[in-house]
Amino acid sequence: MRLVIAECQVDYVGRLTAHLPKARRLLLIKSDGSVSVHADDRAYKPLNWMSPPCWLVETTPESSGSPEDADGSQLWVVTNKAGEELRITITEIEHDSSHELGIDPGLVKDGVEAHLQELLAEHVETLGSGYSLVRREYMTAIGPVDLLCRDADGASVAVEIKRRGEIDGVEQLTRYLELMNRDPLLAPVQGIFAAQQIKPQAKTLANDRGIRCVTLDYDKLRGTESTEFRLF
Repeated sequence: MRLVIAECQVDYVGRLTAHLPKARRLLLIKSDGSVSVHADDRAYKPLNWMSPPCWLVETTPESSGSPEDADGSQLWVVTNKAGEELRITITEIEHDSSHELGIDPGLVKDGVEAHLQELLAEHVETLGSGYSLVRREYMTAIGPVDLLCRDADGASVAVEIKRRGEIDGVEQLTRYLELMNRDPLLAPVQGIFAAQQIKPQAKTLANDRGIRCVTLDYDKLRGTESTEFRLF
């Protein structure tokens, strides 16, 4: 991971346009290619970002020779596969460092979330008629998807399960879907965000990204759990 603290202006050009005036900010460049812009007044959500797959090109005064760079500024252009751009104009860098974090072991779910995953895998028809389970904890390059399923038509479906559904869970599933849809053996992959409670903001974001939301009844799932004898 690369951490850069810089005085910068940020412009997003694509389906929507957004502008951040010049200010001191933290820029995060992760090993998966993603770039995010952070201020010091939010818990976790970036001011703007570009999700992978995307590509960063850094233009310096020495490389461009452009008159616009006479003041020593730098232009970073982050482009995704749709051609959208995150353009970061840097006037001063105060800190620039890179750190190797290694492979993250992933989030350890609490007992309720883990049991929800187990129950939903056992009763995957809760998600829809004709659904079947491919596997639990389907591994991607950035972590495991809770459930990989097939719908009645045989299409791939990635399911992210939370006890309480919030925006960060939708963002997490979005990243999984972006990676999985690059695999020709899986694509196209649809997403389902399943939780006991889903906040309105998370539901709005999920709907905007074509992700279906499913509210889970934990007690009902427990009540339908199979009573057949098991070896383990």
